[in-house]
Parts: sequence; structure tokens; C-alpha cells
Amino acid sequence: MTQRIYLDHASTTPIIAAAREAFERGIAEWANPNSPHAEGRRSRALLEKAREDIKAALDWRHDVIFTSGASESVELAARCAAPAGRAHGATEHAIVGHAMGENSIVIPVDRDGLIDEVALDGVLARGPALIAIQQVNNETGVIQPLERLAPKIREAGSLLLSDSAQGASKLPLPDADFVAICAHKLGGPPGVGALLVHDLATLRACGGGQEKGYRRGTQDVPGAMAFAAALAARPYNMEKLSALRKRLEDGVKASGASVIAEGAPRAPTIGAVSMPGGASAALLVHFDLAGIAVSAGSACSSGKAKASHVLAAMEVPEEVSAGFLRLSFGPETGEAEVDAFLAEWARIAERADTKAA
Repeated sequence: MTQRIYLDHASTTPIIAAAREAFERGIAEWANPNSPHAEGRRSRALLEKAREDIKAALDWRHDVIFTSGASESVELAARCAAPAGRAHGATEHAIVGHAMGENSIVIPVDRDGLIDEVALDGVLARGPALIAIQQVNNETGVIQPLERLAPKIREAGSLLLSDSAQGASKLPLPDADFVAICAHKLGGPPGVGALLVHDLATLRACGGGQEKGYRRGTQDVPGAMAFAAALAARPYNMEKLSALRKRLEDGVKASGASVIAEGAPRAPTIGAVSMPGGASAALLVHFDLAGIAVSAGSACSSGKAKASHVLAAMEVPEEVSAGFLRLSFGPETGEAEVDAFLAEWARIAERADTKAA
């Protein structure tokens, strides 16, 4: 192969042209946005415009607190949200369980990866809490029914924190009290994100001289501008990506593979598949040597030699989870990339069949 194929956009997607251009404009305004002089005021104006542009792109009419990414946004909400209780879904990104703390109640999911609503009701009956339920799972693409869960959480006097790193710019935002997003999953640069806050009265001031007292450190003006530009560009054609994922999943199933959470609502940008008798680590190496970048889960944990907690929570059989791969698409992914992956997948499956015989 003369050119590598990248199918790991759920980890990080390439920066799009509009975001690069905005970043360069931001670099030209090098002053600290918190300084009172003219240079600082110019930088502050650009920061606030980026904030307003992000709100407009996401149709969010409330507050935006800039952070270094979705992980920091989750940690900020987990640390400072007003309710005393904490609970989170069993398939959340690893940062959520860490940030919510060891006393956070883990809400189980069913075999499709969807929140057990009876268990959620039990948690809500215990009193006001911050409930963390992601919009789109970062390993399987499963979409949680937040349009149904959010009202019951609110009616119980609790607050909803939704990690929407995989959904922002691709799906409408959930009606949550706190929404964590980042730029590098949607065509912006790494190192910048935001916590969207429905009502600042529900978030205690917990230290910091910037971002209305919620954060320490000089804001990244070029990053914020690039983040806003990436969101405004809306580069994702979800109909096209849905067709691509179907093409990929039909192809792997033809080779005897299984699709994880196939019956659940899923974002078209992520597909989770398993090769019978395969080993995720070996498959990653094989595809990498063949010039194809894939993953076996979250980039924050895929380098660790342990099973996916997401698949374990879904009670995926060990023989299936052992051969798990995540394939994820970006704005420029096309049929040629999918077909190249499928050709390599078929070669691996054929060799495995030959050895088994």
C-alpha cells in the first residue's frame, strides 16, 4: 500500500482546513485574553466571539466554559456540581468513573449497552445526584435514549452530565444540565474543549481565576477559534457514513464476524466488530503493518493489557470480546478505505480458517 488508511477517528480525527485557518488567525493575536491592555482586549474579543460561535453552532443558549478537553470538562462537573450524590453508567468513558469518585453508584446496562432504566429509577429514588450518562459510547457507538432519561432525572431533582465528545457536531445535543465536548473528535485541534452548563447556579465555584471562576490558566484563544470553526463547518455527512458502516459490517459478517450491539441505536461514525478466534492485540498489529489504523477501544486505555469494561458491562462473551475491533469514520472516509479494510479482513479470516482446518 502506498498510502495509509485511517479508521480511528473516534480517537482523534484530522484537523479540517477551516479549523487550521482559524487557528492561524488566533496565533496572530498572541496576547493574554485576561490582560487589560489593548492587545489583551483584542484577544479577549476573539475568545468571546469563539464562545458565541460555538453556542450558535450547537444551538446552545446557555453558558460555555472552555477547558482543555472533554476529560477536564467531566472532571469539572463531577467536582463542582451541586448535588451531593453521584452515579454513572457502567459503559462510560474511563474518565467518568474516576472523576465521579469511588462512592459513585454504577448504573448497569443491558446487553445492547443501553442504561437499565429500572436501576436508574432506583438510583433517583435515593435523592438528588449528578447522573453521568454519555450520549454516544466511544467503543460501540451505542446512543443512549437521553430524550427519555433526561426528563425523569430532572423531575427527581437530579442533574444530568452527558459526555458528548462522540456526538457533538454529528447529532443534536442532549437536553442535559452539563455537556462535555472537545474539538479533536470533530475536526478541531487537540487540547481544547468545553463544558456546556445549562444553569451556572447548579455549579459551585470551585477555584480558578479564569472562566468565571471555574478554571485556572490562560485560555487557549487560537484553539477556541479553531474549535468554533470546526463546529461551524459541520463536515459530517451522516447519511453517507451510515451507508459506509453498513457496507463495512455487511462485509465482515460475510466472513463470519459479529457486530457488537447491532440491534441498538448507534452513531454511524463508529462500528464495533469481532473476528471469531481473533485476538485484538494481534489484529491491531496486523492491520497496522498492512497500513490500516484501527483500534480496540478508547485511545485512553487501548494500550493497556486488560479487557474492555464496556464489553464486560454488556456481558459480551469472552470469545467475542477477545477479537474486538473498533472502526470509526471521519468526514473524508470513503468506500475505497472501507473496501481496503474488508479485503485485509478477508485475508486474515481465510488464513485463520486454513489453520483451523
